[in-house]
Amino acid sequence: MLKPFDLRSSDAHAKLLSLAQDVGQMHMLQLFETDAERLQNMHLEVGPMYMDWSKHRVNESVMEALFELAEEADWQGGIRQLFGGAPINQTESRSVLHMAMRGEAHDPFHVQGAPVMPKVLATREAMLAYADGVRSEGLVKDVVNIGIGGSDLGPLMVTKALRIEGEAGPRVHFVSNVDGAHLESVLGEIVPEFTLFVVVSKTFTTQETMANAEEAKKWIAEALGAAAVSNHFAAVSTNVPAAEEFGVPRAHIFGFEDWVGGRYSLWGPVGLSIACSVGGDSFRALLKGAREMDRHFAGASARQNMPLISALLGVWYREYLGLPTHVVLPYAQDLDRFPAYLQQADMESNGKYVGRDGKPVSHPTGPVVWGEAGTNGQHAFYQLLHQGTTVHPVDLIAIKAPMSKFSSHHQKLLANAVAQAEALMCGRNSEEVEKEMRAAGASEEEVRRVGPHRVFEGNRPSTFLLLDALNAHSLGMLIAFYEHRIFLQGLLWNVCSYDQWGVELGKVLAKNILSEWQEATPTVHHDASTAALIERLR
Repeated sequence: MLKPFDLRSSDAHAKLLSLAQDVGQMHMLQLFETDAERLQNMHLEVGPMYMDWSKHRVNESVMEALFELAEEADWQGGIRQLFGGAPINQTESRSVLHMAMRGEAHDPFHVQGAPVMPKVLATREAMLAYADGVRSEGLVKDVVNIGIGGSDLGPLMVTKALRIEGEAGPRVHFVSNVDGAHLESVLGEIVPEFTLFVVVSKTFTTQETMANAEEAKKWIAEALGAAAVSNHFAAVSTNVPAAEEFGVPRAHIFGFEDWVGGRYSLWGPVGLSIACSVGGDSFRALLKGAREMDRHFAGASARQNMPLISALLGVWYREYLGLPTHVVLPYAQDLDRFPAYLQQADMESNGKYVGRDGKPVSHPTGPVVWGEAGTNGQHAFYQLLHQGTTVHPVDLIAIKAPMSKFSSHHQKLLANAVAQAEALMCGRNSEEVEKEMRAAGASEEEVRRVGPHRVFEGNRPSTFLLLDALNAHSLGMLIAFYEHRIFLQGLLWNVCSYDQWGVELGKVLAKNILSEWQEATPTVHHDASTAALIERLR
């Protein structure tokens, strides 16, 4: 179990409060002017991944204090517990070992003293053999993943991101919402004879997933007969009896352990739809990339540790500069679902107000995570990023190699990514605006009237993450980078990052309300608003 940590009682906290009033208010251009080695000291490379974090409101004094904060929280001890299989999911008494899902035979992952890699590898090989069979036989043209939350967002994001590597595989669709329109829209695009459904539910009881799965089963049975169901379904679940009763053959059911949280589960059988799309070799490359980041994270010193530095910058802005959000802007259309994936990974993990000691925390925790693919976002919400009253720290993610045959498009895309990082930091002062307007022939009255609206204060922080190419290996590294950032921030904020009790309450109440709709007279007391809505909708 991770020991409680009171951030606001730490020695580093007082230093950081003072630095926030000083360095935190300085303009980054001034920080560059006073430190010729700033970029040299504020960038890192790990394999195909480059991180430039020089465009932040920090200097060496801030970073020293942040590293001290991490030391007081025992960040390295936390990593040892994480990788050592300690039950750091303390409210459910579980280990947190999604890293083992991308491990290799000699990796020393254990839970309660027992090695886990033999079973992980056996399941992995069976799952990938099945996926490669789906691809090679050519009988399946469409794979439909039915799941929700971690059983949907991760596989969907990766499948889209690896579009090019999946060109030789079947089309993959995703159904998550219990709104029947989601299932209906997918069924309208596919043919029963050539479709495989993958039902992903750890318990095989998830309300939304099972509602969609039952309708998909009826759809197959009506078109091909009840006997055909077993040939058109696979399942990812720990509840093998329920999956078999549904009609899935035992050989097509792939399970995983309770030490793999849903939002961290794409690395194993939950990634079956990914493997069906890209094939076993690419799936293994995805795992290899993630494992490379794992090894970096577990072995690098503080000043060379990508996830640690990113996590500390996030804590700096959330706690000490009072900035409430974290924006993720991938300049890659194939990564357009990455911000949504991170919303669950981050906000479900660290969006909590109760500490590891069971007491309310005294400080802000997880930020609101949001974003959109560039350049689309530039024509939507970047106005707020540049001139809004609240500063929103940004991660810009770019890919060096072109992602399509349109290479000139890629040059424009990269130019926009770099320009946005520069614009966020530099802004444009009134002198520059007035000079530009006069050169364009504006009258002095127009300069006076319009000029202030064209001024950008700048000093808006961003991290630039650059991948050599968007492939399975680099994507695995990128995802694992954010996983470890989330872990460290949870450690510093003193929350239990690996449960999600806030998700459960709504499920329970929805089940109760649904059962009430079947009754002539409701027997459960509700507030007036809820009771009126139930009556209106019944």
